[in-house]
Amino acid sequence: MNNNRGRILITGGSGLLALNWAVTIRDKYSMVLGLHDRKIGLRDVSCIPINLKTAGSVFEILQRIQPEVVVHTAGLTNVEACEQNPELAREINVTLARNVAQATKQTGIKLVHISTDHLFDGSKPNVSEDEPLAPLNVYGKTKGDAENEVLSVNENALIVRTNFYGWGPSYRSSFSDMIINNLRAKKVITLFDDVFYTSILADNLITTTHELIDRDASGIYHVVGDERISKYGFGLKIAEEFGVDPALIIPRSIGSNPNLVKRPLDMSLSNLKVRSFLSKKIGSADEHITRLKQQELSVASQEIMKL
Repeated sequence: MNNNRGRILITGGSGLLALNWAVTIRDKYSMVLGLHDRKIGLRDVSCIPINLKTAGSVFEILQRIQPEVVVHTAGLTNVEACEQNPELAREINVTLARNVAQATKQTGIKLVHISTDHLFDGSKPNVSEDEPLAPLNVYGKTKGDAENEVLSVNENALIVRTNFYGWGPSYRSSFSDMIINNLRAKKVITLFDDVFYTSILADNLITTTHELIDRDASGIYHVVGDERISKYGFGLKIAEEFGVDPALIIPRSIGSNPNLVKRPLDMSLSNLKVRSFLSKKIGSADEHITRLKQQELSVASQEIMKL
């Protein structure tokens, strides 16, 4: 590890966000990925086994690694899996988050806790950070409870609510990967035209979050794109940018799939707070998708995709 640079420890180190985080900022920071069982190899990125099951075990790791910032990305994010095993969802999404919050509070290390846009009932577009939580499923409930636990234990924590995409490893494709890979293979896909969100490209999420860290921000921020768009609309923009056939994308209502766990129809979040705080726009869907295309052949993206 390079001891001359600030060190960042990321939990959930084999996940899509953690991998993108590491390669996005590794030239500025000494990066450490905390891993559960999967082995990862990335240039200039250190990996360590990490135990988050108790605050004490997290404290020991922080004492040994001495990071300036901990980014907690570890979580059970599969909505169906959470509904099928609510106890496991609570343990992973709530208990582990509380343990990390306690240990960072005790050591005085900055904590960034990654949350979600699944926290509301979907009855309003572009909700703000002040909107009362109203989750529709176990995943949303546990992520909302995690936010409350984290801030009750560590009031200086930064909670980032988001919905991101980017180039993923072979074992964890992102939403954009799924669209691109299928359309390039000339496979028909269906995307919901009645589900809306405000997605953000991973590296925009990462760089914006570091701007918040540099400004010592705490509390809850919606770090999402500037544009509310449907899943179907997002797919069409991907098809246009990547030069594949948009006719392969079939619009569909989420109501046509009754076997899915109930989800909010509108997950869009307002990013006015972060835009005002940082005096900048976060970027439109077109801008982020153009950037995604530019990244495809980069060394960093290729490293991730080969994992």
